This record gives sequence, C-alpha cells and structure tokens, in this order.
Amino acid sequence: MVRRMILLMALMTTPLHVKENASGHATYVLVHGAWGGGDSYDATAKGLRAAGHKVYVVALKGLGARSKEKSSAISLSTHIADVLAVVDKAKLKDFILVGHSYGGMIITGVATKRAAKISSLVYIDAFLPQDGEALWDLATDWERKHFIDAQRDSPGLVAPFPGSPSNLTRHPLLTLLEPVHLSGDEKLIKRHTYIYATHGLPMTFGKFYARTKADPAWRTHELDSGHIVMQDAPDALLNILLAEGI
Repeated sequence: MVRRMILLMALMTTPLHVKENASGHATYVLVHGAWGGGDSYDATAKGLRAAGHKVYVVALKGLGARSKEKSSAISLSTHIADVLAVVDKAKLKDFILVGHSYGGMIITGVATKRAAKISSLVYIDAFLPQDGEALWDLATDWERKHFIDAQRDSPGLVAPFPGSPSNLTRHPLLTLLEPVHLSGDEKLIKRHTYIYATHGLPMTFGKFYARTKADPAWRTHELDSGHIVMQDAPDALLNILLAEGI
C-alpha cells in the first residue's frame, strides 16, 4: 500500500502531457557549467527522479563539491574524463546527456567518445563548439578580457564574473583554452536539443540558438529565463527534459 501511494504521488508531480518511454524510465546525465557545481541541478534532478527516471549529476574536478581539488592544471579533457568515468562505471547506455553553459563543451567532447551509448544531447543555454573550437574562440571580447584579468592574482584560476552568487568558486583557465576535437562518431546520435534563455547572455548564446533553429535535425526551445535556467524556469526545463525521455 505504501509503495502504491509513493508511486501515485510521483505520477501526480509529473506534467500530464508527458508520457513514459517504452522501458518506463530514462537515464539522464547532467553536467553543470563553469564556476558552479552540481547543486545547480538539485530541483531538476528531484523532478526527474520523482517521475521515475534515473539521474546522475556529475561532479567536475575543482568545482562545486570538488572545489578543494582546484588546480590550474585542470583542463577540458579532465572534465570530459569526469563524465566518462561516471558513464563507464555505471555502464550506462541509451542515456540522455545534458550540459549547461560551459557544460556544452564537455558534453560535446563526451559525445564524440561515447556516441553509441547516447540517445539524446541537450544543451541548456550552452556553448556548442565545432571541431577544433575552444570556449575561448566562442566567447565575446569582454568575456575573454575577464578570463585574463580575473586570474592574474591567482594564475590559471579565473574568478567569477562581478555580481555572481557568492557560492561560485574560481574556474581553471585551461578548460576555456582547450579545443574540442570531433571524431565523427557524434553524428551517430539521433536527437539534439538546444534550449535558449532569452534573458541570458544573447551575445554569447544567441548564435548557437540561431544555428540550431535553422537546422531541421535539431529541436529548439526558447525560454523566458535568465542564464541559470534550472533556477529561473525549473518547470519549463523539467517538461522539456521529461519529453526527451519519451
């Protein structure tokens, strides 16, 4: 009886227009952005789990819960390896890989290495690199200036942007300078989704939204939200992610 009541409560918290997939549940791997940690996904992960899905929130080295491991030697490859370690240890397959902001660089790198295991890629107001591009190449001039100026007092570790939440920590510069190299395997992934926050940083992410919106192979969503979509538009984001699991 108790188990039945718990299941009923979970179904009641799931939007009515979202259907379960054939297996009854999906698997999500959530990758956070720069300066922050996996706690940015707390509400999202809770909602997905309440709907019966399996969720892995990756802890990136030197950030968030692992901030004590911070080092100027941490690179984009380090963070790609963090995600691969989670995927490989859990022997995941047919999973939905989600990245926010800088996390878009990471999931692109993961996609080129584990494409056969990924059912869907979701970029949440995120960087979307092409072969050979680093985040540095995709950033605006004022962002690049910040990357340089904000690490001079602690070489290799970039301080958050002015006005950022106090819980953010320094971010390793090398992750912003290392390019992504595509193998071609990433083309095996059938579903791609881009979520654009209209009140985020349009100079930065608008170009990725425009590119994906013009490509029929992509599904795109425009949300009335700031850049931290998980906090500004949690219900809308949850609906989109739940639909990925259908």
